[in-house]
Amino acid sequence: MKITTRILLLLTGVFLSLILLLSGFIYYASANYSFEDFYKRLEIRAATTAKIYLEDNQDINAIKEVRQSYLEQLPKEEIQIMSTPSGDSVRIKASTLNVPVYFLEEIKKEGSANYRKQNLFYTGIRYRSSDADKDYLVIVSAENYYYTHHIRYLRNLLVSTLVISLVLVLLISFWISRKIVQPLQDITTRVKDISSENLNLRLKSSDHNDELSTLAKTFNDMLDRLEAAFETQKNFVSNASHELNTPLTSIIGEADVILSKPRQPHEYQEAIAAILEEAEKLNKKTQALLFLAQTGYNGKVLKFDKVRIDQLILDVKETVDKIYPANKVLIDFSFLPESPEKLKVKGNEQLLHLALSNVIMNACKYSNNDIVRVSLGASSQQIIIVVKDQGIGIPEDEIKYIYDPFFRASNTKRFEGYGIGLPITRNVVKMHEGEILVSSVINEGVTVEIRIPIGGYKL
Repeated sequence: MKITTRILLLLTGVFLSLILLLSGFIYYASANYSFEDFYKRLEIRAATTAKIYLEDNQDINAIKEVRQSYLEQLPKEEIQIMSTPSGDSVRIKASTLNVPVYFLEEIKKEGSANYRKQNLFYTGIRYRSSDADKDYLVIVSAENYYYTHHIRYLRNLLVSTLVISLVLVLLISFWISRKIVQPLQDITTRVKDISSENLNLRLKSSDHNDELSTLAKTFNDMLDRLEAAFETQKNFVSNASHELNTPLTSIIGEADVILSKPRQPHEYQEAIAAILEEAEKLNKKTQALLFLAQTGYNGKVLKFDKVRIDQLILDVKETVDKIYPANKVLIDFSFLPESPEKLKVKGNEQLLHLALSNVIMNACKYSNNDIVRVSLGASSQQIIIVVKDQGIGIPEDEIKYIYDPFFRASNTKRFEGYGIGLPITRNVVKMHEGEILVSSVINEGVTVEIRIPIGGYKL
């Protein structure tokens, strides 16, 4: 069932229920009022009749005139005046009047009583004559004209109103449902128009801080991420093609040249050496790509143990010393926490060693073995490693691309590298539920901050 139909049925049901309840209350209240009002009318007639027939004074003529002028004849109106019965005469009188005995008994006891038989209403009063000093029962009966005609008219009016209200409610509910669902339909239509060829399109978001605006903004945020992912993928394919094609072209070219005509043995040796060098470069790039893919795969099962970060930094320093003997890496342990437990993380030592080695060796390489400061500290939840160099830095407009595979800043052309170290480092840090922050000032250096949860505590 469509949302429009569900909203239409829901609103119609709610409004119709309210109208039915209101109509029922009006009908019930009006009917009760008509009963009470008619009983009051009969009581007035009973009292007036008693005054006329049971009293003998000068005011009687005036009462007669009032009754004739203002009290119209009611349908099936009958008036009975009798001496107050007692004993068996009560049952006889009740049978004569065709009313229950308790009705007469209640008049005698309470002074007045009402009784209804279908649409015939009875009202009786006990009246004491001042002349004869005697009690009488005056009973007036009549058909309730107001109930049979006015209430019927009210019932018909309410039914007509209910039908008209139902039509109006249907129309209003349909308009409201269309008004509510229309933005969703617009979003659906717009999303269908977006594909991999036009990821730059965005949904229109209003300034209203409502759920639909939040939905549109969420879609737009998702499209931003998708566009960035597609762009990264395109850059990766383009860069990977270039990086892999260069050594392949050299290998193929060298082989074509050496095979174009007979050569001397030393020429063959030189060509094979060149081919071997390019093949080794190709192998390193392929292995780096494979490792990058493995570190980016969350489903990869790895062994995680307790790793002390201060010892890890010392091990990395030994590795860096072997590759860059002239390095000036300075380790600052002045911010170490008092508790050794705050130096331990739950992680894979080999991967963390690789990630930290990439960062420190990049700092040494791009600063021409100038001073590189490595600081270690800890907060209540994180271990913080800061690596700061005094090298060439990264241009401000290029720092957002540093995690793209094969990306190398425009000022790094005289330095060897593949542009895969930082993407691998970021993947390793993410696998350990950590984060990496990179800031840079051109020609002043780069600062890399790595934060990893203590003991596997998630951020």
